[in-house]
Amino acid sequence: MEQRFSVRVMISVTALAAATAALTSASALAATAPIPAFSEAPVAATGLPTAGDEAPKCVRVRGAAACVGPDESDRPGISIEDTEPDKLHATVEYYLNGYLGTKYVIHNLAGEGEIRGSRAIGKVVTFRAALYRGNHRIKASRWKTVRGATKYPVKRETRVTPATARARSEVCTSTKGVAGMCFAEKDTFVYACDTGADTRQARAEYFVAGDPTARFEIHQLAGFNTCGKAEHGDLAISKYRASVFDHNRRIATRLYKYH
Repeated sequence: MEQRFSVRVMISVTALAAATAALTSASALAATAPIPAFSEAPVAATGLPTAGDEAPKCVRVRGAAACVGPDESDRPGISIEDTEPDKLHATVEYYLNGYLGTKYVIHNLAGEGEIRGSRAIGKVVTFRAALYRGNHRIKASRWKTVRGATKYPVKRETRVTPATARARSEVCTSTKGVAGMCFAEKDTFVYACDTGADTRQARAEYFVAGDPTARFEIHQLAGFNTCGKAEHGDLAISKYRASVFDHNRRIATRLYKYH
């Protein structure tokens, strides 16, 4: 699946858009590919990267720039920069290791000129920059795929069920019995689990290390009884909730909890 997905990206943006739209179809919701994970750490950098073999590979839309860079670059891992003084916020949306069953999102809420991101990424990262007003996507760039940017890529984990996620975690919360979020804080990881047999998606929405300027999300698209996973090293979860969405329309949610 990974190979077919990356070929579609190389052939045309139109083909990739069609593949992305298929994520919400019945067949995508029934996907059985393994679930990837990623590790997060703050990205500190200023300005857009310069051209060159070691420079990050970027996509831009007016108001946002998303980049994936190698370990030795000035912007390692995946990052999102807010480039305009407007009321919208910049977001990077991405998939890891060619797997369409789990989408990761980082919302940069810090304002113009600020950069947020995650250092550890998979061997393959497919990403785009987008601008949001609240939970509403206003516009987005094309998708781009970058391979082999890191020396220590995050590996896939075998399929995790909600029961397994609960057993491994210290804290769990759920929304109307159809979406769950669980996490533990020794080598912090987060699960977003779909526990309802429907066509809606489960999401984990959370902040780490007490920073209110970067909101992380896991969108679990693979369907009933599946979990997506993210890793955050030694950065503790500070605020979190589980939600249910129908495309980008929120159906149900818990109030944010603090940890």
